[in-house]
Amino acid sequence: MTSPAVPVHGPAFIGIIFNILLYGIMITQTFVYFNAYKSDKLWMRAFVLVLFIADTANTVLNCAWLYDTIIVQFGNVTALESANWVFATDPAITAIIAFLVQSFFAWRIKVLTSNVWAWLLVAFLSLAQMFGGIGTAIAVGIVPEFVHFQKFQVIVVIWLACSALCDAVITCIMTWHLRSHKTGFAATDQFVDKIIRLTVQTGMITALIAIADLIAFLASDSGLHLGFNFPLAKLYTNTLMSTLNSRNGWKFSRNTDPSSGQNNINLRTMPNEALTRNRSEVVDFGARSGVFVHVETNQTTDLNGDPDKKGDNFFSSPIPAPVTFKEKKGWSRTGSTPSETSVV
Repeated sequence: MTSPAVPVHGPAFIGIIFNILLYGIMITQTFVYFNAYKSDKLWMRAFVLVLFIADTANTVLNCAWLYDTIIVQFGNVTALESANWVFATDPAITAIIAFLVQSFFAWRIKVLTSNVWAWLLVAFLSLAQMFGGIGTAIAVGIVPEFVHFQKFQVIVVIWLACSALCDAVITCIMTWHLRSHKTGFAATDQFVDKIIRLTVQTGMITALIAIADLIAFLASDSGLHLGFNFPLAKLYTNTLMSTLNSRNGWKFSRNTDPSSGQNNINLRTMPNEALTRNRSEVVDFGARSGVFVHVETNQTTDLNGDPDKKGDNFFSSPIPAPVTFKEKKGWSRTGSTPSETSVV
């Protein structure tokens, strides 16, 4: 005979295990952030702290619900069949955490793209999913029996569908913005492609899990959807923290050794000032041709961005500002030595 705890508490147990594992990663990421980015603005550090507190509350309450149900209420079949107020906190806290993370990216979209309509779309979807999550928590209090959760399908669909759609919209807008700022230089385009991959990977994972959660909820009246639902809050916080902590990796430069023809990527972070670098390289088309090309490149990167967007420079932003390159090229025909004369 199958235990009455299997249909609901089996998937819930697995989901909470993943919740705890991801919480451990969140602790590490938060520790790294507060040690590596001490110069970040106070509001940003406070924002991360609020997310960490909400994440902690979510994990503690989930564990408390599971402990109460299978340990304290051991042998009480009624307790296995119904949810309580502790369980109801999960959709509410998850939706609030998602709203905070999505609002951060909505703000970044507004600052970096100046597209008010895109910002309004993301803000609307984020608010809709938050109210849907809070509404789901209220509905659980009204209809606590797990087998009757299908009675409030509409509010759950609003919550999870809007959440997934919001994440997808954020990912698409950021990807479009980054691709539109490609320069045509191999080094910088590789750099931009790296950020695009990070954006897609971190943005779509939450959307996919939310969709899986919704499909499982609609397809079965068991607790299968809880296996996807419980880790969802941690996925939101970890994706945001991975974006913030990855800023240390956004450094590149180009140094060329004319004799070896090898390029080395190595740019140091220099916030709040402009970075200018000159590079000269000589290309030999062959000893018999006697043709040499002298290329002088002046590369200027504006790290300050718009002065009206304080704190929004190339490296402090999850989406970099445009990089400008100016290149001077010239050629000369000599017997042995490349000309120092360059023609734009």
